[in-house]
Amino acid sequence: MRRICVFCGSTPGRRAEYQTLAEELGTRLATDGFGLVYGGAHVGTMGAVSGAALARGGEVIGVIPQSLVDREVARHDVTELHVVDTMHERKALMNQLSDAFIVLAGGLGTFEELFEVATWSHLGLQSKPVVLLDRSGYFDPLVTMLDHALAEGFLKPASRALIQYATDVDQALKLVSSR
Repeated sequence: MRRICVFCGSTPGRRAEYQTLAEELGTRLATDGFGLVYGGAHVGTMGAVSGAALARGGEVIGVIPQSLVDREVARHDVTELHVVDTMHERKALMNQLSDAFIVLAGGLGTFEELFEVATWSHLGLQSKPVVLLDRSGYFDPLVTMLDHALAEGFLKPASRALIQYATDVDQALKLVSSR
């Protein structure tokens, strides 16, 4: 079974469509036989994607720092829950357990995770697909910024191509499965 790491928010966002897309993705991961690796929380879009995958009998692996377990945000009904000491350990283990990355709407942590795995690919430390999944335009300013960095010579075309974009779950799963 291939495993896909989903980076997403610990909050639900202001629009219901963020939760809906997370639930769609979790459902499809489970029904298509992909394992889910995610940040281990039961809240926000993390809770939506993991809950939907679990409801369909999918493999769900959470990776969460002890400090967040202490705040009672951990989801304990997952297939596996890895409790680590630091956020750095969390990202390293999530990467180790995953074959690809899909990124849903989120905040600072989601952005940081996205750019760290893209940088690892840029440096040749891995070659795992990274896909932004967004049907509501949330990532449009980020995509514009990446294209601007390319136009201004701060990104090479191959580096810009490391972060792909999909507007629906089918397209995202095709992109992560194509490598």
